[in-house]
Amino acid sequence: MKYIEVTFSIQPYSTDKADVLAAMAGELGFESFTEFEGGLKAYIQDTLLNEDALKDIIFDFPFPDTKISYTIEQAAYQNWNKEWEEHVFQPIVIEDKCCVHSTAHTNIPHTTYDIVINPQMAFGSGYHETTQGIIRELLDTDITGKTVLDMGCGTCILGILSAMRGAAHVTAIDIDEWSVNNARLNVELNHLNNINVEWGDASLLKGRESFDLILANINRNILLNDMPAYADCMRTHSILVMSGFYEEDLPMIQRKAESLGMIYLYHKEYNHWIVAKFEKMS
Repeated sequence: MKYIEVTFSIQPYSTDKADVLAAMAGELGFESFTEFEGGLKAYIQDTLLNEDALKDIIFDFPFPDTKISYTIEQAAYQNWNKEWEEHVFQPIVIEDKCCVHSTAHTNIPHTTYDIVINPQMAFGSGYHETTQGIIRELLDTDITGKTVLDMGCGTCILGILSAMRGAAHVTAIDIDEWSVNNARLNVELNHLNNINVEWGDASLLKGRESFDLILANINRNILLNDMPAYADCMRTHSILVMSGFYEEDLPMIQRKAESLGMIYLYHKEYNHWIVAKFEKMS
């Protein structure tokens, strides 16, 4: 399988802008991202690249007075991925309770929860504030015996941690087939047998039994669109934890949740990104 490498130049550059650009590009089928000073490299299967759509996200970029340009070239994806995994992706330790690392890492610190992944993608490795924020939420939540939905699962870090924390069963869903295959591999690496990874979108939730806990780390627009589907598979007192949006987006997220019979519990902010928690009341 051949991949295209798109190198974005962002002027003036900030990590926040790179994160938003990665999220927007991810909706176009880009699978992997790595930041550098001044921009972002993104990787997509050559058959999926739509340059008109690429121009559209640049035109619609939400940060004013920002100039984005890009170059396109063929990428030796497998070689790039090996280089990234071995030399860029480093173990992530959260509160000395959880460590996320790859099979290539040695001298791993001892933590309560040891998650092994072969991420094969920079976006989804656990580095992002949204992922780490939900990890912290899971570490503070009693999940024993509960059913969990990891929506937009990526590498399935959140689903894996949920299972390790005692979830009875985890359903993990992602719209990207490549991510689903990677998530299944990561579930196997952690020797877990109570996680089911599925390929699709929120339409897969129709007719499902209720979940006790839903985790959705995607982006504002998809969350707003899919929240009715989440609400339909929540029972009274089920919990919804969402991230992938900024603080200024929280009011519209909250209004949508409340219109679906949920109450806002609280939110936490991580470098401008929000993790918000809601409870279904009706």
